[in-house]
Amino acid sequence: MQPTPQRKQLFVASCLALLVTSLSFGIRAGILGSLGEQFHLDAAQLGTIAATAFWGFPLAVIIGGFVVDIIGMKRLLIVAFLFHLAGILLTVFAGGYWSLFISTLCIGIANGTVEAACNPLVATIYADNKTTKLNHFHLWFPGGIVIGTLLVYFLSKAGIGWQVQVGLMIIPTLIYGYLFSKLDFPVTERVASGVSTGDMYKALLNPLFMVMIILMFGTAITELFTGQWIDVLLKNVSDNAILLLTIETGIMVLGRAFAEPIVHRFSPAGVLLISAVLSAAGLYIMGHTSGNMLFAGAIVFGMGVCYFWPTMLGFVSENLPRTGAVGLNLMGGAGMFAVSVYMIFMSGYYDNLLIGKLPAGSNLKDYADAPAGTDMANVLSEAKKAAGPEILNTTLVIPVVLSVAFLLLFLYMRGRKKPGLTAA
Repeated sequence: MQPTPQRKQLFVASCLALLVTSLSFGIRAGILGSLGEQFHLDAAQLGTIAATAFWGFPLAVIIGGFVVDIIGMKRLLIVAFLFHLAGILLTVFAGGYWSLFISTLCIGIANGTVEAACNPLVATIYADNKTTKLNHFHLWFPGGIVIGTLLVYFLSKAGIGWQVQVGLMIIPTLIYGYLFSKLDFPVTERVASGVSTGDMYKALLNPLFMVMIILMFGTAITELFTGQWIDVLLKNVSDNAILLLTIETGIMVLGRAFAEPIVHRFSPAGVLLISAVLSAAGLYIMGHTSGNMLFAGAIVFGMGVCYFWPTMLGFVSENLPRTGAVGLNLMGGAGMFAVSVYMIFMSGYYDNLLIGKLPAGSNLKDYADAPAGTDMANVLSEAKKAAGPEILNTTLVIPVVLSVAFLLLFLYMRGRKKPGLTAA
């Protein structure tokens, strides 16, 4: 492991940068309905806007993965800071669909750039304890979502508009930008260990890495699609749908904070297997119940998705170390790309479900624009109450398949020797 005198400061600044990333998810999830009402956007348009962040993320994280060893992690994080600042300001002053689209794309690029630099940074400065420290780092993702959704909830109750809610993200953005500008960065672990670029690219062709990329599709969709859309899908089933996201992500924060004994007890592959089973159980409960049982489902689901993202990255970093920063960032990019595609598909599917539950020949926009309390608005509300859980039940198939896949991975890894970074 490289000597890194400022290791603690680098880790704290990384967590703050990830906090901004997660605040953007939590606040956007909470204000999505308000944006739809103010700018007269349907579910498909809202889904495209939300998905734009997921497009920008894989674009940035993959490009960042390929250039981080060349330009260094510090320069990459300065780029992230500039895109975060631009995206936040453009969102605050948005005037409609396209301005929201562009601002969300900027934030997505910033979010991906943060991961492109910080994941290899954490793996480098804590090379002796990667999976645990990646979990500790990534607890700030659900942590920021908890903070963001609570901000939306209480500020909305106080009558404070979504522009102020988004604008609050400028504060931690300026702080992390300042901190990173003052700190010294090490080179990535792969560069420090002398693994050539050619060997890194060869390692990307390892069949196990390709399998992990495919599994990342499913873990990312299960966690992030559900979290980003839970308020839209269940707001007509529960009066406090956004609090379901708060509870789920609160569980994730606690789980990741105490990841070390769990990861060491069950191994990364074992943790992924347990996560998939619990995720499936949580989605099933939320898709088949109402009232207080929804909160029980959110708790189980939070326990399930808790370790998905950081443990997938930790698994690759520990078992396929020669893939380096590119391997970590291809994993993140693959996950976000899958979420963006799935989100657009399911947004259209959701609109079609609503149309199918309205009187024959109905125009969805007419019902969406109907004043609250009218017969048309009430009919649409009932349609949403039925359609939201159907989306969750469709998504349930993914963690069920993941449960089988991770069982096979767990059995495979039990008989496999862990490779070293410089192994042939």
